[in-house]
Amino acid sequence: MPSADAGRHSAQLTTGGGAAGYLDRNGRVAAGVQGLTPGYFALVMGSGIISLGLDLGGFRAVSAVLFVAGVVSYVVLVVLNAWRLVAFHHDMRSDFTDPKRAFGFFTFVAGTNVLGVRAGEQGWHAATGVLLVVAGLCWFVLGYVVPWSAVLGHSERPVLASANGTWFIWVVASQSVAIAASSLEVVVTNGRIGLAIIAVFSWSVGVFLYAAVGVFVSLRLMLYRLEPVQLDPPYWVAMGAVAITVLAGARIVEMQTAPMVDATRALIAGMSVVFWCFATWLIPVLVAAGLWRHVFKRVPLSYSPALWSIVFPLGMYAVASTYLGRADHLPILEAIGAGWIWVALTAWVIVFVAMMRDIARQLRGGAVDV
Repeated sequence: MPSADAGRHSAQLTTGGGAAGYLDRNGRVAAGVQGLTPGYFALVMGSGIISLGLDLGGFRAVSAVLFVAGVVSYVVLVVLNAWRLVAFHHDMRSDFTDPKRAFGFFTFVAGTNVLGVRAGEQGWHAATGVLLVVAGLCWFVLGYVVPWSAVLGHSERPVLASANGTWFIWVVASQSVAIAASSLEVVVTNGRIGLAIIAVFSWSVGVFLYAAVGVFVSLRLMLYRLEPVQLDPPYWVAMGAVAITVLAGARIVEMQTAPMVDATRALIAGMSVVFWCFATWLIPVLVAAGLWRHVFKRVPLSYSPALWSIVFPLGMYAVASTYLGRADHLPILEAIGAGWIWVALTAWVIVFVAMMRDIARQLRGGAVDV
């Protein structure tokens, strides 16, 4: 029979009391950092884009709250990823070779640019420029490293069986560079032509990447059996990638005269409307897939970082609709964007509350969910 002291010690470990509980919590935090998903910057993406949408609608107080949440999340995630790189570099290197997780690293690029664009709305254009340089360099490097390490250099075949919704984040990252460059172009005097080239170049690359990734993911769905648990939230990025392509196109259409912009303005304006229609068509498909997964196949609905992959596309669709409506003088699109931003905000609140509860549960000693 255990002694009374042993019982008290066990209670301390269970409840987190005393020095042993403190060390136990530290161990759980370290375990969480070790398994941190590369795609967690989707939290920053979702917070930043909904903040931008609310700011466009004139709801500046609520917008400021989400902007602060995005900035805090960004700083925390940068610190945690730096910790992971130093202390658990083998795990991070393993993520670069995993086709199911590697493309999540592009969320850093997109999250950085989303915050930069939102900062520009506050008039902090220097911050936008700095963040664009950081994100642009990472996009360029990761654009070659990730496909090679996770796909072309992967030892197991067929890699196509691992294609999933996270691959579309590559597209999102490309278009985020275009948005940041186009938003900065209107406020600078020197380097405007260079920013115009970057915007059109990254937008064009993003369009071709969407076509390629769409083919890969479609082939995976047709050639391999898809279990309900595999139809996870990142498939919503397929819609988000189209929506951000619309937003990037609308921003380019609004840019001032420059050779690269003038040569493509009409093409990009027309294609942006087509892409918006496709993004709208995808929403019922994705909702139906979610109902099939959770209602008919009874896959439990619980918090995971992947849920932020739903929040960002919802917010991006709202902002893209608003911008495209203004750029192409389509009031109905602007009205859709104004209403849809509240759908996105509702989703953000639900997922954020679930995330905080999950973090609290982990610190109390529950299973680590990364």
